[in-house]
Amino acid sequence: MNKQETRVAVIGVIVENENSVDELNRLLHDYGSFIIGRMGVPYRSKGINIISLAVDAPQEIISALSGKIGRLTGVSAKTAYSTQRKE
Repeated sequence: MNKQETRVAVIGVIVENENSVDELNRLLHDYGSFIIGRMGVPYRSKGINIISLAVDAPQEIISALSGKIGRLTGVSAKTAYSTQRKE
């Protein structure tokens, strides 16, 4: 069986528009099988939410998820990849 190579990464997400939260949650549900863990921190005094997503997926999947998140109105995302690849 030929397994696809995956990467471990962290996607940092800043949510400044609460109207985008439902769509963000739909995306996270759709990609849930690749998400290792999620931590969300509301920063109430600034009116934003900070989310860290730990993922293990093929690089194309990670890029697609990060891109879709970043295209949501009032949401930004940046990805940091591990240097190690795994099969």
